[in-house]
Order: sequence, then structure tokens, then C-alpha cells
Amino acid sequence: MLKIMIVDDEPLAIENLRCLLAHYQHINIIAECPNAIEAIRLIHHLRPDVVFLDIQMPRINGFEMLSMIDPDSLPTIIFLTAYDHYAIKAFEEQAFDYLLKPIDPQRLDKTLQRLQRDLTHQEIPSLPMLYEHPLQYIPCLGHSRIYLLNVDHVLYVSSSVQGNRVMSQEEGEYSTELTLRTLEERTSLIRCHRQYLINITKLKEIRFNMNHQADVIVTNGDAVPISRRYFKVLKERLSL
Repeated sequence: MLKIMIVDDEPLAIENLRCLLAHYQHINIIAECPNAIEAIRLIHHLRPDVVFLDIQMPRINGFEMLSMIDPDSLPTIIFLTAYDHYAIKAFEEQAFDYLLKPIDPQRLDKTLQRLQRDLTHQEIPSLPMLYEHPLQYIPCLGHSRIYLLNVDHVLYVSSSVQGNRVMSQEEGEYSTELTLRTLEERTSLIRCHRQYLINITKLKEIRFNMNHQADVIVTNGDAVPISRRYFKVLKERLSL
């Protein structure tokens, strides 16, 4: 059974696709989302196999949304669009397929047959090109919303058994589904410890303690530990 999610800001488009997919017994629609922000949260929690994703949506479009999803949670993507000039971009992003609106039932059937065949042989392509683009915003979980925190405003990010915390001087503390590895690879934040990333533009001082360990003090006064493993890299970045 394929777990399917539909992401589209047009209710009629969602309804039409739902009706078309109802003819397939091996498909289970687990969620329908009207915007990218809600979709990001549900993808991380529900782990769908396939997402039918509209490209043109307000605030965050389909391409931008994909760049905000942790690679470990990324499902197979089938783009939806009313404009065929997005086709080249869709395949540049290495989507599994794209469908033009209004969706042709026969075209959808071909896509689903190929999807089922490739799933059986585990040959669905990955989306490596998406991760060449840096993240400008970190999607952070709030009360019934996802807040997009500008990376430039981040002081540091920490990881613990409770989850990943993002600290910002202006906006305070948030949690995020993105891993430290993803944030390290896709933002300007650098690793100073196995459980911490820091924004080197927000450092106020480096403080050494009695046991030859060190902390960085960020602009809000918080102390962030530096491990010996990453201290040399930090000094190089700071030209020390």
C-alpha cells in the first residue's frame, strides 16, 4: 500500500486528484495539505511514500518547500503544475515525474504504473540536486504553525534527546525537525561540538576554562561548548 500526500492550495485540484486516485486499491491518501508550511510538518511526522506537490503556491512554492525538508525524510515527488514551462525545472530537481493540470487520467495511470514498477525494483531516483542550494530559512515548529527563521538571525543550534533547538536573539528559542548534519551542510552555521552548531557572526568571545576546554559566548550571553576536534576549524574560520 502506497502512502500518498497531496499538497495544493487549490481545493478543487485536491478533490479532482483524490477522485482519480480513488480508483487505485494500492493507494492510501494519508494527508491533504493546502500549503507548504503544513506539508513540511506532516512529511516529517507521517513519512509518506509519495507526495503530489503543486509548484505554484503562495509564500513558499513547491521547489522551495523541497529544500526545507530533511533528506532523511524526503519522499518521492510528483510535481503538479498548470504550466508546462516548469517541466524542465522539475526534472532538473530530479522529481520522479510531473503532471499538467487538469490531470489526464491516462497520464496519471502511466505515472502510477511506472512508480509501482520502480518501487518494486527500488529504483526511484534520489534528489541530490536540491541540496546544492543553501537554506536561507530554517523551518521551526511553533504552536500550530511552522515559523521560518532567517539563518542570519540564528545564534546557535543544539541537539539533545529532547530534539534540536534553534536559538535566536530576536525570536527566542524554537525546535526544528532538521538534523545538525543537514543544517551544517546547507547553511552557513559551523560545527563547534558534536551537539552544537554556531553562527560565527554572533560570537562575542572565546572563554577558556581550567581543564583546557573552551566555550564560545554568543551575543545573548549564552555559553556554547567547543570540543577539541572542532576548535582548530573554528580558529581558521576566525583567522586566529
